Amino acid sequence: MTSENNIKKEIFKLIRKFHKAKGVDKEFIPGKTAIPYATRVYDSAELINLVDSSLDFWLTSGRYAKEFENKFAEFLGVKYCLLTNSGSSANLLAVSALTSPLLKERRLRPGDEVITTACGFPTTLNPIIQNRLIPVFIDVELGTYNIQAEKIERAVTKKTRAIFVPHTLGNPMDIERILQVAKRHNLWFIEDNCDGLGSKYKERYTGTFGDISTCSFYPAHHITMGEGGAVLTRDPDLQKALLSLRDWGRFCWCEPGHDNTCGKRFSQKLGKLPYGYDHKYVYSHIGYNLKITDMQAAIGCAQLEKLRGFIRKRQENFQFFQKALVKYERYFILPRPAKHSKPSWFGFPILVRGDVPFTRNEIVNYLGKNKIATRMLFGGNLTRQPAYRDVKYKIFGSLKNSDMVMNNLFWIGVYPGITKDERLFISNVFDSFMTKLKR
Repeated sequence: MTSENNIKKEIFKLIRKFHKAKGVDKEFIPGKTAIPYATRVYDSAELINLVDSSLDFWLTSGRYAKEFENKFAEFLGVKYCLLTNSGSSANLLAVSALTSPLLKERRLRPGDEVITTACGFPTTLNPIIQNRLIPVFIDVELGTYNIQAEKIERAVTKKTRAIFVPHTLGNPMDIERILQVAKRHNLWFIEDNCDGLGSKYKERYTGTFGDISTCSFYPAHHITMGEGGAVLTRDPDLQKALLSLRDWGRFCWCEPGHDNTCGKRFSQKLGKLPYGYDHKYVYSHIGYNLKITDMQAAIGCAQLEKLRGFIRKRQENFQFFQKALVKYERYFILPRPAKHSKPSWFGFPILVRGDVPFTRNEIVNYLGKNKIATRMLFGGNLTRQPAYRDVKYKIFGSLKNSDMVMNNLFWIGVYPGITKDERLFISNVFDSFMTKLKR
């Protein structure tokens, strides 16, 4: 064991040397060095954890996954955290858990309605459809790009059973109003917090208000595991349903590599199975295998140590662009934080007004020629996407703002790796575009 530890120390020392020699921090050349909208930010700690996990050769979820789940739940202040292989899988698990027989009369059934937003990422919407539920779309606010919460009450019908909405680009939704509606009508509330890790609403982290919340650890997000996500809850019945659905639909809660945790592995009568049937092969849900590998979780553990610093840097970058671009408000609708919130921004959204002498495509192309990456607000108005052509859904009111976002909005990055020189260059490119516009 001593020799193994000594070898590991030598390996880790070499990893630090390798990381330093690789020179992750490259020289920035304005107009030639690409500035991505987001990317992973890491150092030798992530590499050491990754190699350490690989040397265990456990491969599936193991000690690092358990460590991350415990520390992440503690960070947010939520009782249960389950890692999964992506934020999209976390969303699928969250909605599917609400159909669990464990919830008895409160379980969701095919044909039930779920209130959501039409404007955003498709994997907030897809689990609703995949569980044969009916999405009810409500438009978004301009400036915050969150669901128009004041309309939710009027959209509720006898079939409404849940509300599932994202904190758009990390900007918290009107949680207080949504919780009031959910409580009044006994609705489930799921927070899609994939873009909002570290955001606060009334001094409390987003992802802690819903019956279930979800996170993503894709490289573009606040912390990364490469691929990865998490689903969180305080409810023990929901935790059991989520765990079962994530792990093949099993009735058993033994972790991989462990048997007979409950001491009843061969002494139960379940369903129509014979007495004593091995409970590791008893299935209480129609589930999936959506677990994460321990190597991914190992990276996440190192990233989690950096999270508070990442949040501060995102907020700092956002404030810089807010100040730099406020002089162009006659051309743009700039983002505004929701009331009572302190966002951990995923990006800086910019909406080109409809009566200006240039289009979104013109400024986006200009930024692109200067190596500045931009993104749309994901799928825009999702009802316009070809995937949903034959899907049954309802629209409450109009989706005119979602259309405007689809046609006129783009966003630039505020990720922690953006340097002061890069921020200044981005600001100068906006100035250059506007100067040319006036000629």
